[in-house]
Amino acid sequence: MRLGTLPALIPSPEISFVQVGPVQIRFYALCILVGIVLAAIITSRRLRAAGQPPGTVLDVVMWAVLLGIVGARLYHVLTHPGDYFFAGADLWRVFYIWEGGIAIFGAVLGGLVGIVIGTRRAGIPTLLFLDALAPGMLVAQAVGRLGNYFNQELFGPPTTLPWGLQIDAGNPAIPLGTPAGTLFHPLFLYELLWNLAGAAIIVLVERRRRSRPALGTGRTLGLYLVWYGIGRTVLEWIRLDPTELLIAGVKANSVTALVLAAAGVALLVASARRERRPAPPPAAPPGADVASG
Repeated sequence: MRLGTLPALIPSPEISFVQVGPVQIRFYALCILVGIVLAAIITSRRLRAAGQPPGTVLDVVMWAVLLGIVGARLYHVLTHPGDYFFAGADLWRVFYIWEGGIAIFGAVLGGLVGIVIGTRRAGIPTLLFLDALAPGMLVAQAVGRLGNYFNQELFGPPTTLPWGLQIDAGNPAIPLGTPAGTLFHPLFLYELLWNLAGAAIIVLVERRRRSRPALGTGRTLGLYLVWYGIGRTVLEWIRLDPTELLIAGVKANSVTALVLAAAGVALLVASARRERRPAPPPAAPPGADVASG
C-alpha cells in the first residue's frame, strides 16, 4: 500500500491559535503555561511532604520561568542559525518569540540557572528543589508536546503505521520529493508518552525506597536526566528538522541530550556511593568522657 493512500489517524490541526481582538493566543503557549502550572503544583506538594513551608515553589518559579524563556529562545536561535542569520535577514526577528521557536533544552538550562538563583534567595537547598521538581518537570514537558502537534512540528520519517501523523504540504521539515499525503511518525506523541512513563517510574522508585530519603540526594534528579536524555537522544536521531545546527555531524539536540543523560548517570553513581558510606557514630552525650569517682 502506498504511503499517500493511507488514512491519517492523527490529522493535521486546522488552527494553531485563536484571535482575540489584536492578540493571537497560540495553543503552543497555552500548553506551556498549563505544563508550568502542573509542575508547580506537583513540586509544591512534594516539597511540603519534605517539610518545606507552603509557597516555597512560588519563590523559585518566577526566576525559573523568566530565565527558562530566555534560555529557550537563545538555544533555538543558536541551533537554527539558518532561520535568522542570512543575507538580508531582519535580525530583530531573533526577538520575535511570538512567531514560535523555543527549545526545551534551552528552557531546561536557563530554568536551572533560575532555580539556583531562586533557591538561594529563598534559603532552600537547590538539590532538594530539583529532586522535588523532577516528576513534575516530565509532566510539564509532556503537556508542552501537545503544542508541537498544533504547530505541526516534532515529527519523524514516513510511516505506514496506523497512527501516522498528517502534516500539511509545504512544511519545511518534509524532505523534497516526498509524495503528497505521506504520513509521518508522531514524535511529539512518542515523547509525550515517554515523559509520562518517566514521571510514573520516578514515583514508583521513590515509593519502593521509602526507607531512604528521596529528596535532596540527587537520585531523583539523576533518574530524570537519564530517562529524558535517553528518550530525546533516540527521538532527535530520527526527527525531521532541516535547519538544526550539527556538531561534528551530530544534531546539537542529540549532543545535549547525551550530555544530560551522562550527568544523570554521574548523579546516580554519586548518590549510590553516599548511601554505601557508613553512618557516623552517634555523638557522645555531654560529660560521658569524664570518669566517675
